[in-house]
Amino acid sequence: MILVLFGQPHSGKSTLAKYLKAYLKDSNIVYSHVDGDELRLLFKNKDYSKEGRIKNLQKASDIAHYLSSVTQVVILSLVYPYKEAREYLNELNSEVMWVYLHYQGERGREEYHVEDFDKPEDADLVLDTSSENEIVSALKILKLITK
Repeated sequence: MILVLFGQPHSGKSTLAKYLKAYLKDSNIVYSHVDGDELRLLFKNKDYSKEGRIKNLQKASDIAHYLSSVTQVVILSLVYPYKEAREYLNELNSEVMWVYLHYQGERGREEYHVEDFDKPEDADLVLDTSSENEIVSALKILKLITK
């Protein structure tokens, strides 16, 4: 299964991924994690245009699809602002769960926000990380993935 934590920068994707990884490790579930910031560093991708973002997301999707064949859970924590990029992953793998995170307010990195973010109508779960703490949010995600 691929679990995608997506939303604008600083919406809590990486933070929630850390909580989920701790739970999965304690549960002896084999997992892997692909983080958008780390992926950009690995591939030296500084292109934040729509085309650059889609290229980065397709790489992440391809990596996650491969990892899902060798681990039980793959956690992706990336922005995924475009519906076409989300559809690309859905076409690669039928076991994708989408968790959209949004935050009302400022946390920094707003200069990296995507103005044309496609409305996430395809999310399995929507979390407002400005009103829920990390533990409550992580428990909601765990409930979703352990159904």
